[in-house]
Amino acid sequence: MKKRSKSDRIAYLYIFPLMILSFAIVYYCIIDTVFVSFTDWDGMSAEFNIVGASNYVKMLKDPVFWGSVCNNLIFFVGTVFVQAFIGFILAVFLKTKLPGTGIFKAVYFMPIAMATSIITSIFKILMDPTNGVLNQFLRSVHLDMFACNWLGDPKVALFSVILVNIFQWMGFSMMTYYAGLMGLPNDVYEAARIDGAGFFKTIFYITFPMLRGTTNVLIILGIVGSLKTFDIVKLLTGGGPGRSTTVMNTYLYEKAFNDFNAGGAASIGVSILILAVVMSFIQIRLGEKE
Repeated sequence: MKKRSKSDRIAYLYIFPLMILSFAIVYYCIIDTVFVSFTDWDGMSAEFNIVGASNYVKMLKDPVFWGSVCNNLIFFVGTVFVQAFIGFILAVFLKTKLPGTGIFKAVYFMPIAMATSIITSIFKILMDPTNGVLNQFLRSVHLDMFACNWLGDPKVALFSVILVNIFQWMGFSMMTYYAGLMGLPNDVYEAARIDGAGFFKTIFYITFPMLRGTTNVLIILGIVGSLKTFDIVKLLTGGGPGRSTTVMNTYLYEKAFNDFNAGGAASIGVSILILAVVMSFIQIRLGEKE
């Protein structure tokens, strides 16, 4: 027991520096943000006043805030589930070990290694309403009715941003599912083959259910990632046209650096944290029940 107690103390000594860094860098900032959300600080001056829940009341009455929440939810549904579906299909295809699958892995995974600024710059050129490759292709196949201003039309701008995000991150879902597939026992597939299960039945009744844990992980990461979305929206549309692509983080940025309202921006930041925790907790609980 004495040896075990000494071993425990040594283990705590190893993790103690990381605990200090985590508190100094992460948890202190969270506590400070919560405090600032109850003030009227402008983010610049040394003076501020405690205003209680005034920032939260204004936030809840702000239609722009609720519009950004709706855009975040649309972004979450349009990216996470579509990315997971495409990633699953690609992972199943790559597991077949057909000739050239190694090259496909690199090609599909490459966008993750690219900076968001590079990807958005490429898609701005591709989606140019006049000379963009996408509209030129649609016109060349006589589908002019689908050619539009992809980033300048409020009706399609958010879906264009979602498309770019899917392109960038579907490789992550693919590799996550592929790693899960490599861990599945082969005897289950052999038994299914003996029982006469075909390719599609094997996928939907064996492979996908056995990867449920992987799917839950991807959804939780997608919840956090969608609520953290900022750079891809800022670089592609800046939150416009109008407010059609404004998400919570771009609105937080506007409050902090355009309106010099650090208290209001902090209240949005706290609401993002609460949403991330609640949604992740619900998904974890659902995953445990399944």
